[in-house]
This record gives sequence, structure tokens and C-alpha cells, in this order.
Amino acid sequence: MRKLIEIIGDSKVLALEGNGNISIKELKIDSRKVEVGDVYIALPGLQVDGHDFIDLAISNGAVAILCEQLPEKINEGVCYIKVECSRSEVGLFANRYYDNPSASLKLTGVTGTNGKTTVATLLWQLFKGLGYKVGLVSTVENKIGDNVIPSTHTTPDAVSLHGLLSEMVDCGCEYAFMEVSSHAVHQQRISGVTFAGGVFTNMSHDHLDYHGTMAEYIKAKKKFFDDLSTTAFALVNIDDKRGEVMLQNTEAKKVKYGLQKMANYKGKIISNAIEGLALKINEVEAHFRMVGKFNAYNLLAAYGVATELGYECEEVLTLLTTLTGAEGRFETVTVKGTSQVGIVDYAHTPDALENVLETINAVKNKNSKVFTVIGCGGDRDKTKRPKMANVAMMLSSKVILTNDNPRTEDAEEILNQMEQGIEAAEKKNVLRISDRKQAIKTAVMLADGNDIILIAGKGHEKYQDIDGIKYPFDDKKVLTAAMQESA
Repeated sequence: MRKLIEIIGDSKVLALEGNGNISIKELKIDSRKVEVGDVYIALPGLQVDGHDFIDLAISNGAVAILCEQLPEKINEGVCYIKVECSRSEVGLFANRYYDNPSASLKLTGVTGTNGKTTVATLLWQLFKGLGYKVGLVSTVENKIGDNVIPSTHTTPDAVSLHGLLSEMVDCGCEYAFMEVSSHAVHQQRISGVTFAGGVFTNMSHDHLDYHGTMAEYIKAKKKFFDDLSTTAFALVNIDDKRGEVMLQNTEAKKVKYGLQKMANYKGKIISNAIEGLALKINEVEAHFRMVGKFNAYNLLAAYGVATELGYECEEVLTLLTTLTGAEGRFETVTVKGTSQVGIVDYAHTPDALENVLETINAVKNKNSKVFTVIGCGGDRDKTKRPKMANVAMMLSSKVILTNDNPRTEDAEEILNQMEQGIEAAEKKNVLRISDRKQAIKTAVMLADGNDIILIAGKGHEKYQDIDGIKYPFDDKKVLTAAMQESA
């Protein structure tokens, strides 16, 4: 139990109604989960306003309310803390409640459109290999040492995040690596978190359904670096035109990585094959198990972070050569007795899909064809749908348009919008099969023994979200079964 007045700390309180010297149990954002002794935090949202559920929280046992507007009816047994912005304060409250856990960790945040999961996972694997107990916060899963905690968001809400970091500290973690989404920055989910460093991977078309414009999307990413302290490092992909933008106002140590421009961590691709990369990093050549130019950038980022955290270059390189990155990121599937190759990848933006397909075309045999199965998620940025289909068409021998996670949208309308990106002359090379399982099986059936089949968009996900229901679905399992049947 903690005293409420300790949790309020030096927050700018506009009004305090009731006794602030009470003991409190936990902080809760969801009024339905409030129990006796909890503090309920009322957050304004895009679809619902937490202030509308203050009475429900009190009836469930809340003894204190953090809010932006005091309710008309004040309950005498409850303490109300009015602040200007509850979103910015919730992280600070959670940080005090959990005794500033991020300050006890060397925590690195990774942001960018593509590569966040791979870079964060590589770093988790790398520091585990260096002998540490390490924390991970990612799209695929959260980890405390080897203990896996299912992930529901790229970056958890502020209370859950500080709680997760606190568990890492309690379990003896010294290092932690987390994906930082633009949504999380904009919604102040990382408020109160102390970062030892930040990484910018790249930026391309995504999340405009939320941010509205690229300018606002860039602004959200940039704020993460603007808020880093003078003791932190800011490591950016300088080959991306927004890399310099991220560094403009940061007070952190400015560090760069890249394949093309001058950088602190400079890479050069020596060879790129389906078996892996030969890459020279700062004039030292090494062979890696990961494939593609985009993974060369991911490896450079991981190398740069480890070096900035004080580790010897040779030891870091040796360990990096053994790593495979994150589940569902250019993950290959093969079946004994056939030379056919399947690839499962999370690529769900035009840029990511282009990177993956360009890599496949660069490493495939001369006579091999590329079959791409691709869909687009519902209730997300609609403007990228025709672009996704166009990229697939331009870089594949055959494309099958199918369902991804339609969510609450009409799945057929999503496919209609994707088809707008298909040129008339290319329609003969494009199929439309709504059922994702059937689309994958068809791709395998049409492909010859030496061809490559890409299943894009869902990667590590183990479900399909249709009309609010998550049905079990695993691209890798479905692809493997189809390839085994046709072998």
C-alpha cells in the first residue's frame, strides 16, 4: 500500500478535493477493473471518455480519482485530483507508484515505421548472450528474462508499462529494450520513463488514419528524441531523410548508422543470399544468418546500441552472427524433399513490402518465380491499400489478394480498394481469393519446386480479427501444412 500524497508528488494539481493522505492499492485506467482501494485514472479517448465512468469506478471501490474535470456530484469518501492533462500525469503517477523503475534499468527505445521489432529482439537476444537477464517490450511479446508475457499493443499503456518495468527490476534485469510506437508517444504512454538511449530505424507511409498527415507522424516520432536527456544517446539511420530531423532538437548524444552516408557505424554489404548476409561493419567483415538490405540496417542498429552501451565490438559482432531476429520477420519455411521456399513476413506497409520483395528478388535463383499473398488490415490507413497491391504486382510473378484482419470493415471492400492499385495489363497475374487459408494453399499449388512464396502482412500473429472476433490463424502453420501436402 502507498500513500496517495506520495504518488501525487510534485505534479501540478489544479484542485484537490478530499483527503490526499489516504493509502491506495493500485492505479487503474479501466473502470471495470477497479477494486476497493484503487485510484481510477479518467483518460479522454478517441471513442470514449474515461470521465463518463467515474461513478462506475467509485461503485467498484475507487478511493481516489485522477481527472481533468471534476464531476458535478462529489463523493465525500473519495479524493479527487484535478490536473490539466491526465494523459501526461498518469505516467508520472505510475512512475512514482512503482519507485521509478526505468531509472534502475539501462532502457533503450526503438522507434520507426519498420524494423522496431527486429532491432529490439536482436538486442534482447544479444544481451542475453552477453550473460544478462534482459527485458523486452515488443509487438510480438514482452519478456522478463525468459518469462514470456503476451503482448496486446506495440507499447503498453503507461500504468502497465511502468508495472512491467518494475517487474523487470524485481527479477534482476539490468537492461531492457522496447518498441516505441508513434501512438505511444502521441498518447504520452511513455511519460515518466527514463531512457538510456533511443533508436530511429526509418520512416515511410503508415498510421495516417491516426496522425492525419506525414508531418504529424514525423512530429510524434521526433518528440521521442526531443525528450531524451543529456546522458542518453540518440542513434539514427542517417540514410533515411528523416534521420537528421530526429536529431535536430535532442540534447542526447547524437550518433548515426548507415550503409550509404558517413556514419559512426558504417556498413557495407559484401554479399546477400538466402543463406544470409556478408556485411562489413566499420571495416570488420562478418557473416550473418539474416537476409536482406533491411536486415543489414537492423544489424547495424543493434551493433551501434551495444557499442554505445559500452560493449566491445568484437564480442558484439561474434554474437550477432548467431542471431535470427524476431518471429514472423522474413521467416523461412522449407519442406524436406523439395527446394521450394516459403517466407512469412509482417510487412504491412508499402515500404516494408517493397523491401522484402526486393530482397527476395535479389537472392532468388534466376529462373525462380515469386508468388505473393497479401491483404490489408481493416480499420486502418485506407490510403496505403492500392499502394500495397501495386508494390506486390510490380515485384512478384503472381499476386493473390486476400483477407488480412478485416476487423469491423467489409472484407470485400478492402480488396476492392487494393485492386485499384493494379494496372489493367497486369490483372492477368493477380488473383482474388478472400479466404486466407485457401489463398495460401493456392499459391503453393501454383508455385513450382524452385519458386518462392511470400505470405505477407501478419507475420507473428496467431489470429484473424473478423467482426471483433479473433479466430485462430497462423500463417506459418498454414503455409507449412500446404507445402507438406504438395511435396
